[in-house]
Amino acid sequence: MLYSTVAPADKRAAFRAALASGELQRFPGAFNPLSAKLIQDKGFEGVYISGAVISADLGLPDIGLTTLTEVANRARQIARMTDLPALVDADTGFGEPMNVARTVQELEDAGVAGLHIEDQVNPKRCGHLDGKAVVDGDTAVKRIRAAADARRDPNLLIMARTDIRAIDGLDAAIDRAKQLVDAGADAIFPEAMVDLAEFAAVRAAVDVPILANMTEFGKSELFTNQQLADVGINLVIYPVSLLRLAMGAAERGLDDLVESGSLNDQVQHMQTRARLYELLDYEAYNAFDSSVFTFRV
Repeated sequence: MLYSTVAPADKRAAFRAALASGELQRFPGAFNPLSAKLIQDKGFEGVYISGAVISADLGLPDIGLTTLTEVANRARQIARMTDLPALVDADTGFGEPMNVARTVQELEDAGVAGLHIEDQVNPKRCGHLDGKAVVDGDTAVKRIRAAADARRDPNLLIMARTDIRAIDGLDAAIDRAKQLVDAGADAIFPEAMVDLAEFAAVRAAVDVPILANMTEFGKSELFTNQQLADVGINLVIYPVSLLRLAMGAAERGLDDLVESGSLNDQVQHMQTRARLYELLDYEAYNAFDSSVFTFRV
């Protein structure tokens, strides 16, 4: 009932252990707290909180328009609703190294198990679009050092994302990944790899967990869990998938309502009231109410 009873520190410790287990960790993107409950119910290992999804949820494109406050608030709403560890997209850290430090502590207070900070120029843009620009190595390193120094819980995972592959090629991405690990990154997120061989090359270059981003309509092929595990990937995210599925269904339903004047044909595709109540754990709330209101004056 209400929020998760698993403490954030315990989620962080469990996340660290899972990444070291040798088993691929699957983190679908939650577009709201209810979808995080669904991800847990379906047996996934964690929840991803995408900056692109937060932007889209606000009706904005993913071009650096969201603020730290907006991201921290949504991260808190999602992280507290699930027993699973949550990994959040912290974009470029929302400013200079001191801003990065504050970002880390705000997100730590929000209860996430980890966050990633990227090396794009601020304001950033979606990692699978053309026309990206990245900062120089010194600036990227300072961001990660600031992040690592700012955390108070040593188990909070600081992940470094690099977007340099799409600009300067794979060798540059490997060199940047090594720099970021030396700066204190606990894990590496190499964005927009084009094939499994590129993931394998990054895997061979650094001795920290590696994340694969399986986003639809992007630069990377949608590899299977087994394919990713076979090249040593530790963590896979599906950042926008649930939002796309939900919005696709919503659009089809609205089109049907416009065309036919009724949603009768769509009811079979809807989540039932009973299933929604099951996810929300209505019975626990009813039991609590009954225990409180059974007294007599």
